[in-house]
Amino acid sequence: MTVDSILKTVEKEAISTFSLLDGWFDEEQAVLNYRPQAEAWNAHEILVHAMLTCTNLMEEVEKGSACALECTDENEAFDWNQYTLLPKEVTEARDLPYYYAAPLPDAKVEDVFPIDNVRVSLRAQLLKCLEQLDKLQNGEGVRYKIFHGDFGIGDLDLYQNLYFLTQYGKWQLDQLRHNKREYLSLNA
Repeated sequence: MTVDSILKTVEKEAISTFSLLDGWFDEEQAVLNYRPQAEAWNAHEILVHAMLTCTNLMEEVEKGSACALECTDENEAFDWNQYTLLPKEVTEARDLPYYYAAPLPDAKVEDVFPIDNVRVSLRAQLLKCLEQLDKLQNGEGVRYKIFHGDFGIGDLDLYQNLYFLTQYGKWQLDQLRHNKREYLSLNA
């Protein structure tokens, strides 16, 4: 891989994933409120969780980016040919634990996190992601790593973290689609 291909891949995935998430805010209220099981989250709660997770991951990336840009180490010895954005077992995982986000409050989620505010926040997270890619254009993203112990994947550099954020969004999309399919099958 090259730095340019990494940047383009992450940018494309971020725009695609966040656009798909954004489309869910236009769903019927009944779809957003449908809860598949007593313990499962409805679409509104999934979108809130995606927002909280993205916010927390982006805060870590922004801190790491500042450190990476201050670092004077050069990337000349870095082997870009051996670089992968994420291990296959991570990109194909579907049962990773929900972490990073604070537990959802006991109060009604829609009262604490109005759906319009969640949408605005997710749009802001996309812009922050694209800003970080712009700042890390010269390979600086490999200079700083963030540890992900709960996922069992260890250290990820900043490019990998931004890509992970897009994959996490895709996992939320899978759950949203599942909820909608179930809702439609029960209300056909």
